[in-house]
Amino acid sequence: MGSFFFLPASRLLGYEGMEVINPEGGKEDAEEEAQRGRWNQEDRDSYWKMMREYVGSDITSMVTLPVFIFEPMTMLQKMAELMEYSHILDQADECEDPYMQLVYASSWAISVYYAYQRTWKPFNPILGETYEMVNHDGITFIAEQVSHHPPMSAGHAENEHFTYDVTSKLKTKFLGNSVDVYPVGRTRVTLKRNGVVLDLVPPPTKVNNLIFGRTWVDSPGEMIMTNLTTGDKAVLCFQPCGWFGADRYEVDGYVYNASEEPKILMTGKWNASMSYQPCDMEGEPQIGSELKEVWQVATAPENDRFQYTYFAHKINSIETAPRKLLASDSRLRPDRHALEKGDLSKAGAEKSSLEERQRAEKRNREAQGHQFNPRWFDKTTEITTTPWGDLEVYQYNGKYTEHRASIDSSHSIDADDVRSTEFDPWQCGNLSAE
Repeated sequence: MGSFFFLPASRLLGYEGMEVINPEGGKEDAEEEAQRGRWNQEDRDSYWKMMREYVGSDITSMVTLPVFIFEPMTMLQKMAELMEYSHILDQADECEDPYMQLVYASSWAISVYYAYQRTWKPFNPILGETYEMVNHDGITFIAEQVSHHPPMSAGHAENEHFTYDVTSKLKTKFLGNSVDVYPVGRTRVTLKRNGVVLDLVPPPTKVNNLIFGRTWVDSPGEMIMTNLTTGDKAVLCFQPCGWFGADRYEVDGYVYNASEEPKILMTGKWNASMSYQPCDMEGEPQIGSELKEVWQVATAPENDRFQYTYFAHKINSIETAPRKLLASDSRLRPDRHALEKGDLSKAGAEKSSLEERQRAEKRNREAQGHQFNPRWFDKTTEITTTPWGDLEVYQYNGKYTEHRASIDSSHSIDADDVRSTEFDPWQCGNLSAE
């Protein structure tokens, strides 16, 4: 970040929070992990035989992966997990101090990393697949898979305080026993009270020990949230995990004004909590000020099979699905449902069937001379630059808001048995394998 300076805020405040673990792991760690899930060494060995030829490659969509490395959730649902602590954005909108707006908003952006530490891979969405949520803190959320090659998703969330818009494309680099994940995306939050627009650039993520040792996730690097209205920004450093777990989870940084002067220091751990304190021009805590907590992770179920939070279970459940759920919704995927029930054989067969039906739909669409068009988002002419490549931007078109309003205003009492709804994201026919 050139002109920005960093003082390690946690050390500045007198603690380091070292956790004594062995992130590199070993045979014992791998065996312990296998007892907690499905990922045993035999699976790892077969996975390595299949994947070793792809070392150094982007494996985002070029490889068909075995179902035992998946969790029963899609990437679209992972996007919705960012809404768990959306009340922090409400606080940002209600706040008049532009620096505190960045404290709240950046803490909200950090809050999802607790969920991101899960080591299972979410399912790649089928082209045209959606996920919708309307039963959380007044938020209407819709996400859609808008491109298959390259895989891209778009999302929109809104309540009375803010709008959230994202175009997401992941770029990966497979390194054998690890994989680097680069978030080639654009995230914008608009606070409604005064129209402030915030832009988020998250750090990359690294999944370690895919084949040997205990699998664990780290996100070393900078997270930058910029107030595009004023030029103020929060620059937060996710510390890399050192030997014996030193600095793991630690986040330190500052909120700067448009002149790049530090105004508020922030410190915490992305798996636990974030706090802030006013600082002087040297980045030192102001005399007489106190360190105050702005976010704390919610209680999670103990020994959960998939390491889900209560919110993750909520957004994955058919029971909490909105009325008249779209047939393209991730909850209806048969492979996801089978995996959730623990039937790996059926999950693998259903996953293969969906992938073949996706190829068949593409052949049919191209034979008819049709081009895929997202239903809820429009492709713009805008190309945005990210640290990891250029990105085509998709824009929410407002049609889902109209769709949901028409359902909510309907007085129909027709039975709405979503369990009997067949998963159907296809635009040119629900085709079986040819």
